[in-house]
Amino acid sequence: MSNKSTGLNAGKALKKRRDKYRWSSAAFVTRMKDLKKKSDPLGGASMAKGIVLEKVQLEAKQPNSAMRKCVRVQLTRNAKQVTAFAPGDGATKLIDEHDEVIIECIGGNKGRSKGDIPGVRWQVIKVNDQSLKALLGGKIEKARK
Repeated sequence: MSNKSTGLNAGKALKKRRDKYRWSSAAFVTRMKDLKKKSDPLGGASMAKGIVLEKVQLEAKQPNSAMRKCVRVQLTRNAKQVTAFAPGDGATKLIDEHDEVIIECIGGNKGRSKGDIPGVRWQVIKVNDQSLKALLGGKIEKARK
């Protein structure tokens, strides 16, 4: 025999019970208290603009052994610093210090890092308002700022 209310007028009691026990779900609490937006350096936005501070190489997680090319970016909107992955062969050669870049979420599980790069949740998509993909493909040349 369950402890749930039954009968014609049980709707109010069932709703009250559901509202109470929803708070035991971590996903519900995160959503209701807007914790993702508060902890996210991008502030819930899909993309953000920033200035490149330095180029860094991060070691890939086991079992891979590679140096992943990344850049340290300071966001213009809130001055927070994040590490962003530079995708593509020779992408770091096109990105210089003090360049203006646009970063986006890399698309890992639940907003976490993707693949074998530890702690990197963003990737560079534009350099000085030019697509990194087009620069790598040789379709355009890098603008001088």
